[in-house]
Amino acid sequence: MSEPTIAVIGLGEAGSRYAAGLASAGARVRGFDPHHAPELPGVVHADSAAAAVAGTDLVLSLVHGRLAVEVASSLLPHVAATTVYADLNAASPDAMRAVAQLAADRGVSMADVAVLAPVPRAGHATPLLASGDGAASFAAIMSPLGVPVEVVDAPAGAAAERKLLRSVFMKGLAAVVLESLDAARAADAEAWMRDHIAAELDVDGQGHQRVTRLVDGTRIHAARREQEMHDALTELEALGAPTDMTRATLAWLARLRAAGAAD
Repeated sequence: MSEPTIAVIGLGEAGSRYAAGLASAGARVRGFDPHHAPELPGVVHADSAAAAVAGTDLVLSLVHGRLAVEVASSLLPHVAATTVYADLNAASPDAMRAVAQLAADRGVSMADVAVLAPVPRAGHATPLLASGDGAASFAAIMSPLGVPVEVVDAPAGAAAERKLLRSVFMKGLAAVVLESLDAARAADAEAWMRDHIAAELDVDGQGHQRVTRLVDGTRIHAARREQEMHDALTELEALGAPTDMTRATLAWLARLRAAGAAD
């Protein structure tokens, strides 16, 4: 499919980068967001969500994870059976399974897609993990556009579960860095501590930048990441796994949110 038509629903931080990147890679891209209308080269802004998804090869849902099921419910009546519905939201496995059921009820293939790194870093070339009955078709459309997609031969919910398992590490690492730096600041040794953390994380000359991303990203997105870690805690409990570090990470995110960090 040399020039697929792709609808991007949600044009926030991630959605706008996917829309612009996919357009630059040769896709015909329609975007819709009731709250944002950024000027994006090559992207046609639709007047409504229904107009955006009509007649497309692929729909990308990039809204807040809490809205994944609600948005799918409103969009799917307008999505053709030949279209793949891909949910890229940071939602729980149960939410992804609910979206998959809504899609199945309409005869639409659905891909549960986990975004495995911050989108601002690599744009539409960010690594993705996909499961569900539409995962292979999703990869077939996106891969020629420069999007790395790993397909898991498993139902919807599997990719979301693996993302949460990864989040236990990534968000936990950020919480440990924050705690170390806060303590070092109180001891008048913050610069020394930051240098040591950067040295441990430095595998490509990017140690200090990596520390800054962990700290700043956690503060900026505390509210969204708190919800993600609530989902991770639920998943770990369902697996019967220990949850001590995940609970500690949640405490840090709740503290940052309460202190005024906003998504």
